Amino acid sequence: MSSDPENVGREFVNGQWRDIPGFGLADLLDKIETWYRRFVSYPSDNARFAHVLWTAHAHCIDAFEATPRIAFLSAEPASGKTRALEVTELLVPRPVAAVSVTPAYLFRKVGDEAGRPTILYDEIDTVFGPKAKDNEEIRAMLNAGHRRTGIAGRCVLKGNKQVTEEIPAFCAVALAGLGNIPDTILTRSISIRMKRRGPNDRVEPFRRRVHEAEAEPLREDLERLCGELLDALQDAWPEMPEGVADRDADVWEPLIAIADAAGSHWPERARVAAVAFVADAKEKSPSLGLRLLADVRTVFGDHDQLPTKLILEDLIALDESPWGDLGGKPLDARRLSRMLGDYEVRSKTIRMETTTPKGYRRIDLHDAWERYLPPLVSQGSATSETAATSPCPADWMPGDD
Repeated sequence: MSSDPENVGREFVNGQWRDIPGFGLADLLDKIETWYRRFVSYPSDNARFAHVLWTAHAHCIDAFEATPRIAFLSAEPASGKTRALEVTELLVPRPVAAVSVTPAYLFRKVGDEAGRPTILYDEIDTVFGPKAKDNEEIRAMLNAGHRRTGIAGRCVLKGNKQVTEEIPAFCAVALAGLGNIPDTILTRSISIRMKRRGPNDRVEPFRRRVHEAEAEPLREDLERLCGELLDALQDAWPEMPEGVADRDADVWEPLIAIADAAGSHWPERARVAAVAFVADAKEKSPSLGLRLLADVRTVFGDHDQLPTKLILEDLIALDESPWGDLGGKPLDARRLSRMLGDYEVRSKTIRMETTTPKGYRRIDLHDAWERYLPPLVSQGSATSETAATSPCPADWMPGDD
């Protein structure tokens, strides 16, 4: 790059000057970070960095094989989730604000010939709440649209004839809602846990009619610079930080690739944020089935076999276990059998000293324990006691499907 002020942002190649693609992106990302910070109270700096990079990725998802969702979630209302979507809307390409929309509407929007939209889905908890069965098509679209190859297949009536139709589902999606979202979407998302502002947290009041004009040049510059980088981003293979692999790498690769293209402090920010978010995700509660496998392993101890009745009693007696209240009822033999059956573990008649009750054998559970649970630390380790009693250590997360 030239140090000549007249040629800043240009390089001399093959006897001629040419513009450097994406030059100035780092400064632009800094400006977007400052703009977001004015209106949104983030739980961490890493959350803000991720939001900025995700916004940039929405302008160049054609360069990537996967697009991460970004999910602003909170335990309580009035935590800044909707505000995060509102300011995002002003900076992303072809935004579509979605609240209580039909699957057909979303599919048509995503397949619009004018270009891929950015879906901003507020109140997502109403989609995956008690009536989730009514929204399976939306869930399927959000899952499938994570990858470029994702499509929505439909049968449509043309005249008197039904024909099949394939609608692309690949697009950038931002979500906001209370509570949590299904694991199938969560593992494809950057999940930002928003909090209500504390006494010392200050943000500016946001008024779209006032601030939209401020955001427009940022959006236009982002569109231009990301457009210049499409070819380079398509060929990018960013080095992922240790511990970010498989589906986590799918989520973070586009953001890290953009950070590398921007340069300055953004490559480090992106990788630090990736490690922090992945580590935080590993601390989430495992599925109920995995919790059961781990707790059964705990109550088995050194036994080769145990009767079902004793297993149930010991499971319910475990500290902070869910087994004493599953929908208002304790875990019983039938449900235990059904849940372990998902892992191909079946009860058998076992021989005790004077009785032959139904129960489970270690040899039948061993394969499921080995495949789905982290290994127990050896008894000689200083952490062996914790490993033997904790169903899921903090540094462990189930593998990707």
